[in-house]
Amino acid sequence: MTMGDILLLALTLFASSVFAAEYDGTRIANRTIERTVQLRTHSLFAPYIDQDLQNRWWDFGADAYVNSNKYVRLTRNKQSQMGWLWSRFPLTATNFIVEVEFKISGSTSHLFGDGLALWLTSEHAQPGPVFGSKDHFTGIGIFLDTYKNDLSSDYPFPRIIAMQGDGKTSYDVGKDGVPNMIGECAADYRHTGVATKLKVIYVKDTVLDVKLHWKGWEEWTDCFTLKDITLPPNPYLGLSAMTGDISDAHEHHAISSGPRSLIPGWFSFFMRLLIFGAVLAGVWYGWKMYGQRYGNSGAFGGGRGGLMWSDGKRF
Repeated sequence: MTMGDILLLALTLFASSVFAAEYDGTRIANRTIERTVQLRTHSLFAPYIDQDLQNRWWDFGADAYVNSNKYVRLTRNKQSQMGWLWSRFPLTATNFIVEVEFKISGSTSHLFGDGLALWLTSEHAQPGPVFGSKDHFTGIGIFLDTYKNDLSSDYPFPRIIAMQGDGKTSYDVGKDGVPNMIGECAADYRHTGVATKLKVIYVKDTVLDVKLHWKGWEEWTDCFTLKDITLPPNPYLGLSAMTGDISDAHEHHAISSGPRSLIPGWFSFFMRLLIFGAVLAGVWYGWKMYGQRYGNSGAFGGGRGGLMWSDGKRF
């Protein structure tokens, strides 16, 4: 293999890595997530509480209680329970990802409920009839609904739906939220063989994307993507759950939240293209200078059978 072949191979590998990198990261709404920073104020892990049996960043309420080694249990597998968990401070990040690990379990029969909700709303820690939180909310509610109230519907359960509240519109419990639903998917996230997780990715005024981890380890499935979504300024992050005449245990295991730095996909591609061009030009210049310096001594396979750099005084 000549020096020219080696350089060509190196450039090909470099080009492949540059263009492959464009598609390796998370891409949302033609933008690429480039940086991740965890927000301590909106993340929660065991042991969940400090020495004063409180948490400086989160509030717990109603029937929720803490097992510091395992979980925050929002409801026990018991009738007529509700519990909630809310961030004490609003989210000020423009773009962010929230990842929640949860567990919903109980009876193995077909009777269980009611479900769990994730909130991004102006309201904070106000108990109510919508999965343990208030009705007429302002912002986004994402509901992990495990019990079908409307027996005439053909929607599969358990399911996940989203509603955007304007502070006036009521969640329709009897119709399982369908009249005001803006996104949905079905998934059997009860009694799974892996950790169940919900991931919410938000890009300001552009998109809200929801993914679910429930089939296999490190296997995320798309639930729904909402475009042109606007959240209230600085929403609070919350979880709540509720049981009725039937029940389930609803547990929170971990929350990881943080702002994300995003750049447009076309800009990222253009910058990588510029870098590739600069490296290509540098290698070409170095190759040419090396050839001019050592060409007369047969460098790069000089001679009739090799690659030769021409010299003005040489035939």
